[in-house]
Amino acid sequence: MEVHLDMQPKIVVITGPTATGKSHLGVLLALELGGEIVSADSMQLYRGMDIGTAKPGPGELSAVPHHLIDVAEPTESWSVSRWAEAADAACRGILARGALPVVVGGTGLYIDSLVQGRSFAAREEDGECRRELEERYDEIGGEGMLRELAQLDGERAARLHPNDKKRIVRAYEIYLLTGRTMTEHDEETRRRPPRYDAAVIALDYASREQLYRRIDERVDAMAEAGLFDEVRSLLDSGLDAGCTAMQAIGYKEAAMAVRGELTLSEALELIKRETRRYAKRQLTWLRGRPDIHWIRWDAEPDFARARRDSTIFLAGRGIR
Repeated sequence: MEVHLDMQPKIVVITGPTATGKSHLGVLLALELGGEIVSADSMQLYRGMDIGTAKPGPGELSAVPHHLIDVAEPTESWSVSRWAEAADAACRGILARGALPVVVGGTGLYIDSLVQGRSFAAREEDGECRRELEERYDEIGGEGMLRELAQLDGERAARLHPNDKKRIVRAYEIYLLTGRTMTEHDEETRRRPPRYDAAVIALDYASREQLYRRIDERVDAMAEAGLFDEVRSLLDSGLDAGCTAMQAIGYKEAAMAVRGELTLSEALELIKRETRRYAKRQLTWLRGRPDIHWIRWDAEPDFARARRDSTIFLAGRGIR
């Protein structure tokens, strides 16, 4: 594997909607190019949450080094800023070893944050400030809080809904702690050159119907593999059903079934529906972005062809 380092180090990103084979292609390319994988999945971070997050299996995990899988307890809540810092450290370490970072996952915000090198004004968090702002939101309501925010950051306030407590409080907090608006922080990030030169490969199916069929099949396979037992074990261990990790698609619905609020079949249908909706959001994030190399499967994935096609594309980007 040879990576030419220009102003920004080169990395490979393999992304696309859920259930398209990103993890497997990532392993194939890492083996081909002397790479190590950095997971860009917001839920594969958590230990004990294996089936519902579709973590790579033991064979894939042992074939090449993987980073940012099983690094947190489900009781923790990782922000995008924390993940981006950890992913950047992983990529820098991989490059220092003369290997190629292969970032694999479908969490678009995470990938953007890593590649662009966002500054994350949110790092200046203050627990007391956050609590006071949340209490003020509860006291004066979303519309009142938005009116106040509009006096500080009119552009951001115009983009938020009164019910979006988290983002309203966050924008307000940034201004109070830094003296600058979230809009100003975002503008600064956009002007800054990307942290990495990312060669992006996106997987999809030739038709939406084929993608949805694959999603439904994978959800059924998760159920057969023990998804409901996995969720029951997590809850029995004392994990709060309201924690961040348990809000993931698949876990939230399965927990409702375990508690008797849904039948197993109702939970499965809900998981399938929500996963299809998530896949649509993932495709919306990718749509119209320049310089993405698309690989679209027919009825079934052809990984041998995808590996050949990808290596040709990457060679054209100076990665071989």
